[in-house]
Amino acid sequence: MSNELIADILAIGLFVVATFGVLCGFPIAFSLAGFSLVFAALGWWLGVFDPIILTSLPSRYFGLMTNEVLVAVPLFIFMGAVLERSKIAEALLETMGQLFGSLRGGLAISVVIVGALLAASTGVVGATVVTMGLLSLPAMMRAGYNPGLATGVICASGTLGQIIPPSVILIFVGDLLMGANQLAAQRTGKALEPISVGDLFAGAFLPGLALVALYILYIIILAVLRPATCPALVMNDAERASLGRRFVRALIPPLLLIVAVLGSILAGIATPTEAASIGALGSIILAVANRAFSFATLLAVMRNTAVISALVFGIVLGVSVFSLVFRGLGGEHLVEQLLVDVPGGTFGAVMAVMMVMFVLGFFMDTIEIVLIVVPITAPVIIAMGVSPVWLGVMIGINLQTAFLTPPVGFALFYMRAVAPASITTGAIYRGIVPFVGLQAAAIAVLWVFPELATWLPKVVFPDPVAIMGEPSPASGPGSGSGSVLDDILKTPSTAPSSGSPLDQILNQPTTNRPADNDPVLDRLLKK
Repeated sequence: MSNELIADILAIGLFVVATFGVLCGFPIAFSLAGFSLVFAALGWWLGVFDPIILTSLPSRYFGLMTNEVLVAVPLFIFMGAVLERSKIAEALLETMGQLFGSLRGGLAISVVIVGALLAASTGVVGATVVTMGLLSLPAMMRAGYNPGLATGVICASGTLGQIIPPSVILIFVGDLLMGANQLAAQRTGKALEPISVGDLFAGAFLPGLALVALYILYIIILAVLRPATCPALVMNDAERASLGRRFVRALIPPLLLIVAVLGSILAGIATPTEAASIGALGSIILAVANRAFSFATLLAVMRNTAVISALVFGIVLGVSVFSLVFRGLGGEHLVEQLLVDVPGGTFGAVMAVMMVMFVLGFFMDTIEIVLIVVPITAPVIIAMGVSPVWLGVMIGINLQTAFLTPPVGFALFYMRAVAPASITTGAIYRGIVPFVGLQAAAIAVLWVFPELATWLPKVVFPDPVAIMGEPSPASGPGSGSGSVLDDILKTPSTAPSSGSPLDQILNQPTTNRPADNDPVLDRLLKK
């Protein structure tokens, strides 16, 4: 048996065993890192893996922790945690529910609109689902709504923060696609469409609104065909008289935050990282204005932000070990060959990756899927001529279903935690089925009309100047200013032009000691 075949078998075995370990409930960071090290040792023993590959991990992970792009992650988490405690969502849900509640299906429509507004304000799925579940579900049940429809619309609307910017998952996807785009340019030998997190935010804006429109259209059709499932809300005269004033007061705070965060990005005034800091400060100001801010609140929010951020970057560390070992065993070339050989060419390759992500969404979290699948598959797909912005938005909508599909749909867990015992788990699961179908329909629409994702970035960022540190086309691939997360999970942007193919992919020295000129560490020390 040849060494190449042995390496391919080990690469496939690593992917299967690591995925099985995650499905068994082991922590993702420890599962990926632990199984990867076991297979690395096995590969070394069989003579198909060079352990020198792993020596680049410490400096590259240090580069990740100081990456300006990913600073936006804890900032957006902080912003969402502050808004969760500022009572802004409560006031917005109450007034929007009464504004549309006089119509059949009005309460459900108001939940969708509020979910979109909160998504554009915070981008945090869990807090949105829990808040709307606690506040909207009792009102919908009192109004006589079908339990499945009520829970389904709340879960689906809460996950809009996955695709409507600012979205934490889009930050990771965008950072990975920067490096994938550079690697694809190296492989094809020609300049490709540039991408940044700002481009991805702009590209996801219209598809996110289209998904909101599909939700509302479904509710309207259901209200016409089955009016008993979503009756109108009854209000007294006093509530009607003060509705206009309360609506304006409830709508202004989230709109101000949306303009400050998303508006500054789309207007080209601030990068997503800078906008995240504006949003964090703005959320504090709004909480103070609502008299819902104190030192105890700040301490709790900071602790929550630190815990969530540590969990996220712990997963990144585990996935980075997995990625290095998988590539060291030749797994990247195996995946590339599989995608190239898929029937249907580019269409078949993209469809295969979308289906794999959809299936993994039943069992794994979105960040885990992104960090495992995107670095391996994106360079191949982009090299086939696919727009990286369109691909990133497609991934975002696809992975939105991961929050809704059992058995590991986190939105379902959040809803089960806040729903009364009278609403069965089966009713919650049945309620999300139409919305998963609507998300699949949104993917189909975006596939047929890719301009929904590619038009706005070209209008907002017509000048392909480097944004948030990635190179402009003029700098070309290999200029050394690539994504730091890509440096960890994929190839360095300063790959040498000589040496073995594996050395060129991983930018590793051929000696038995760590490299003296690590590109990430060099960039950090020059600052």
